[in-house]
Amino acid sequence: MAVSPTYPGVYVQEVDSGVRTVAGVPTSIAAFVGVAERGAVNEPVACFNFGEFSRRFGGLSSASTMSYCVEDFFANGGGQCEVVRVFKPLNADDDSDPANVLFADGRAQLDLGTLKLRATSSGAWGNNLEAWVEHPANDPARAAIATKYGVDGADLFTLTVVDTSTGSREVHPNLVLAEAGGQRRFDRVLGETSQLVEFLPDGAGTPSFGVRPAPATVTNGVPVATKASGGNDGQPVDDDALEGEEESKSGMHALRRADIFNLLCIPPVDRGSNLAKDLREAAAKFCRERRALFIVDPPSAWDAIPDTAAATAKTSVAAGEIMALADADHAAIYFPRLRKRDPLRGGQVDTFPPCGAVAGIMARTDTQRGIFKSPAGLGATVVGTEALTVKLTDDENGLLNPVAVNCLRTFPNIGRTVWGARTLKGSDQLSDDYKYVSVRRLALFIEESLFRGTQWAVFEGNDEPLWAQIRLSVGSFMQRLFLQGAFQGASPKEAYFVRCDASTTTSDDINRGIVNIVVGFAPLQPAEFVVISIQQIRNAA
Repeated sequence: MAVSPTYPGVYVQEVDSGVRTVAGVPTSIAAFVGVAERGAVNEPVACFNFGEFSRRFGGLSSASTMSYCVEDFFANGGGQCEVVRVFKPLNADDDSDPANVLFADGRAQLDLGTLKLRATSSGAWGNNLEAWVEHPANDPARAAIATKYGVDGADLFTLTVVDTSTGSREVHPNLVLAEAGGQRRFDRVLGETSQLVEFLPDGAGTPSFGVRPAPATVTNGVPVATKASGGNDGQPVDDDALEGEEESKSGMHALRRADIFNLLCIPPVDRGSNLAKDLREAAAKFCRERRALFIVDPPSAWDAIPDTAAATAKTSVAAGEIMALADADHAAIYFPRLRKRDPLRGGQVDTFPPCGAVAGIMARTDTQRGIFKSPAGLGATVVGTEALTVKLTDDENGLLNPVAVNCLRTFPNIGRTVWGARTLKGSDQLSDDYKYVSVRRLALFIEESLFRGTQWAVFEGNDEPLWAQIRLSVGSFMQRLFLQGAFQGASPKEAYFVRCDASTTTSDDINRGIVNIVVGFAPLQPAEFVVISIQQIRNAA
């Protein structure tokens, strides 16, 4: 703000430096799409540890391969994920079973007389809910509470809800089943505090108000609970449900509600099943749009016969059975699958998809070394596995690496580790710029960071002062990456460049309101093949 001098003296003012810092975006937020025991449907929910996933989605479930993948993600170093639960409701138009109409959304219901409740989310888990109502004693304490909340003391009641499967108990005292209930109106209180139940709306979507519900019968000093019923797990989830629809933001497209994710995992619904090729291609295309990487699980048929697994995998990839090449640089496949103990089946060893563990290893590598380091090598060990479905040899690894299949290997004294770092467009024949996972992810990181970090330039004057500010902001960001070792070259000039001037933005661009920023960088290529030459030195004497 300009100073208006009125008296002789010194005037001090603060001037904006004009520097806009470009902050790096997160690099290892994984998104999981699949079946869960409970939880919000078609809504991305952030989880920061497996305990939080268990509270929100029910933890491990034999019917949910996604739950095991989320566990692997956190066990291998993951820190944050977005979870989308997919649920396919019963066919409400099927009149052969009245329950299809009444419980089409899969939520269990509780009928406590004038108080109608339902589980907070779909699933058979809701049938484990029990609830009962108690009335407070008619004494001065109840009168004081009624006065405090501005309600009639005769309307107050206490609701207790118990989840018998987990032992969780909620007690909601001093509720009022009246529209004038103020801050103790039952639907508002349950909506804010209950993790188990919510009010059951009528046809108009509003709560049913009335007199307070009758108290539960007491037997031997214990209230007799009302049990919930009608909860169901809907129809079996298929690939169409996993993909969902962009318009309704369901399935995979529910992630459009998430601010950002970097890694996408869509494990098959059943342990022995596979995703369809169409779904894999749709997921890779979605990742291109959202600047993310799709981690592909290998088809179960590849390791059906371990002795020929490598040849089967190579033939399958060569035949284009995994996905088309259009968006393959935004996807990477890892083979074989994992063998680990299942606590829900008495500790028996079973087979699981590797996507969750690989996503966790990528997150761990980002934290320890940086996104520019390939998430592979002796440091990329897989935690929590007993074995792999196939123990690949060097020769078998040599069959798969040139066709862009990243191998999981077992080495003595090291254990299971990731031994491949290519995208699905990393075949030797293609010679693609984004052959390697580390290069692809680094480019996505730079793109997303600059996309968000240059928003301030919108509607600014499109001339040299703006261009100079952009060069300074973007150049500072690229310099930080250079100092971290993200690029090739011994000097910034060899490692990257940032251009934003009259050579990139012409007069025609200015007339159309366009400013062009050109950023180039020399990425680090992983040392995939280390060749050691040994020579004997003979003493001529």
